[in-house]
Amino acid sequence: MSELLAPALSGAVAGLGVAMPMGAMSVLLLQEAIRERRAAVAAAAGVAAVDLGYAALATALGPWVAAHVTPAEAWIRLAASAILLTIATRGLLPTRPAPPPTPANTGPDAGAGAGAGRVFVRYVGLTAVNPTTALYFAALTTAQGAALRAGAAGAAFVTGVALASLLWQQALVVLGALAGSRISPAARAWTFRLGYGLVAAYALKIAFPLP
Repeated sequence: MSELLAPALSGAVAGLGVAMPMGAMSVLLLQEAIRERRAAVAAAAGVAAVDLGYAALATALGPWVAAHVTPAEAWIRLAASAILLTIATRGLLPTRPAPPPTPANTGPDAGAGAGAGRVFVRYVGLTAVNPTTALYFAALTTAQGAALRAGAAGAAFVTGVALASLLWQQALVVLGALAGSRISPAARAWTFRLGYGLVAAYALKIAFPLP
């Protein structure tokens, strides 16, 4: 058991390393939590699921992932940028103010069923289009050698990644839900404008330099 602790801790650090930077997905997740907690829980699970998938793929095929994703990285960045800009534009268009949280839309049954499932799938797709996560895990696993890419050590590493990422994403959900229940409708509207503005800025940032 002790020989699995090191790769598990290494995976936890890797998971936090990719999850903690406050990029576009973190902003979207916080805003999802302000709107509806149950949907945000599903969104957080979707983001963590992609981290798990990329970590598992890189643990098994780290050098292959790096070799095949790197040549197309610029074009994948452009696709991701276009998707994020579309989200930001739709978020910044004039709409009716979002209703304040109530027991009806923040309780344990809010966003249940197909709604939560659609949110999960959407966040899986949004997170997966970013090649940085794949390259990040590919570099980590390649550097740590073949021992990590086989057997129980590799499984421990991937488990550490998944748990750390999921816990961090769910912590963002809690922060977003708490903020959503304590700010005025006007302040909530400004947080959405600021948040979608950051998403647009992040989209432009990852688009350059052009291929």
